[in-house]
Amino acid sequence: MLRFRFFILTFACCLLLSGNRHGIAAGYQFSMLPRYSTEEIYKRITPLVDYLSRKTGLQISTTLTTTFDQYTKSLTGGKVDIGFENPYIYVLASKSHEAVAMAVKGKHGDKFRGIIITAAGSPLRTLADLKGKKIAIVSYSSAGGYLSQKLSLLEKNINVTRDCQIEEAPENKQENVVFSVFTGDVDAGFIRESALHKVDKFVPPGSIKVLAYTEWLPNWALSLSRDMAVADRKKIVKAIREIPSDSPVLRALRIKAFRPAQDSDYDVVRKAAGVPVPFAVEVKPAG
Repeated sequence: MLRFRFFILTFACCLLLSGNRHGIAAGYQFSMLPRYSTEEIYKRITPLVDYLSRKTGLQISTTLTTTFDQYTKSLTGGKVDIGFENPYIYVLASKSHEAVAMAVKGKHGDKFRGIIITAAGSPLRTLADLKGKKIAIVSYSSAGGYLSQKLSLLEKNINVTRDCQIEEAPENKQENVVFSVFTGDVDAGFIRESALHKVDKFVPPGSIKVLAYTEWLPNWALSLSRDMAVADRKKIVKAIREIPSDSPVLRALRIKAFRPAQDSDYDVVRKAAGVPVPFAVEVKPAG
């Protein structure tokens, strides 16, 4: 009898530890794409995590990753239930996650775009001139430092990966693209529009020019796991929509607001990235 009771107790403990991770014991994990240091990410998202926990009554915790790849795998692998990521990473993970809100920030609100820069004395004048040229990009996973430009070039029948010589910037930093253009290491550079003046104190005024402003893209997505319980999903969506405009939560994230969003808002990003729409996935209503 004692051995039987021990077996039952052990079995029950195993069920609690290995059961549904979305239960009360496990709660939900919130993370943000590691565009900044882990310390900075923690400072930015913790107020939102605390707000959502209080507002919904759900157990929501902060979890951090160190690389874009690790973050993406955490979304697709079910380790992150609530994510805040750039549009490219979102579409990569959209079979597992669905956008329910979009960041609104800066002068362009819920959209942003890239630019193509060259040295002031460059002979390049049009997008067609980029064929065969050496181009620095932020990274292949950068929306404003690659995909926006790629989409604009595709509209001119230029396949940037086939028709140009592409180099990723050291440490995938926007400012390193600017430096590469300034020093003449490359013929042109792809950066986010807002990054144009990041290195003004190191680069002489007038030494960089904008060759073109490129395609508009939807802003960062706040996404929820498609496996999340519908009732919990509705609570989180409602709480996000009720964040006051003067909330310290928004100030910490350095955005003005979240506006309602849906998966199809990011189809333009799919077109640029060559990522298919997740038709096979049943989309739960946002509530």
